[in-house]
Amino acid sequence: MSDGISAVTIAAHDPPVLAPWAWERPDVREALRARDVGALLRAVQKFSGASQGRIAGAIGMTQARVSEIMRDRREVARLDVYERIADGLSMPDDARRLLGLAAARGRRDGGAGFDLSVYPEVVRVYETQAAAREEIQRHARTATELDVLAVRGLGLIGLNDSLLRGHLARAGVRVRVLLLDPDASVVEQRAAEIGESPRSLAAGIRLSEDRLRELSGVCDVQVYRYASLPTWRLIRADDVMFVGAFDAGWEGHESATYKVAATPSGPLFRGHRRMVEAMIAGAQRTV
Repeated sequence: MSDGISAVTIAAHDPPVLAPWAWERPDVREALRARDVGALLRAVQKFSGASQGRIAGAIGMTQARVSEIMRDRREVARLDVYERIADGLSMPDDARRLLGLAAARGRRDGGAGFDLSVYPEVVRVYETQAAAREEIQRHARTATELDVLAVRGLGLIGLNDSLLRGHLARAGVRVRVLLLDPDASVVEQRAAEIGESPRSLAAGIRLSEDRLRELSGVCDVQVYRYASLPTWRLIRADDVMFVGAFDAGWEGHESATYKVAATPSGPLFRGHRRMVEAMIAGAQRTV
């Protein structure tokens, strides 16, 4: 057959099977990212040769419902339906993550070790912090613990219209914020990296501290100063954290942002949380 598709004899009621290369196609990956189930099912039909009836049987829908979805007359929005589609199509773990799902459970290999993809930590990747804004705020609204590691934090928590501030004016939440020490020697280096004067950068940090002090009468807020060169930008809301990075030439909000979830054996969430605790232990508290 054309397009590299091999002829396969399949029983009429067997679930459709896509070759690994089909899941790696850019159009299929884009459909997964966008949760465009219509485009996804059209790709499944094209690259597996399965009928709508076989696809419907695999994913637990009627053929009429599958037809409506494939013609973009009906959308899928429920997480349990995405899970059913992923399971029915034997979707590989990489494809499941693009769809926003956890990896398939129960797989272990490699002898004494195990496949860490069974415990996925990075559950979503956003191009920038702005792309993750709604998801970050959703977690912040209900968090009982919130940790923020930033440079000056004005866009995160210091200003009235910042990312987090409006979601923290409530009792029962503990907020810890780590800001760069405005008197540290690395302020000059960081300012040079982003083309700003050290004086302006230090002033922004002090302004953020002052604005955070205003929250002390509303919630349990603690502010600390660290003196090392900024590397990680981090927001932790209970058992989920959003991680970006600082580097020469860009601010932390311009970095790709990883949504990292706590898992039983995953090192990323635990390692970053341990790092924050160590930084707080050695930092100067100002609020």
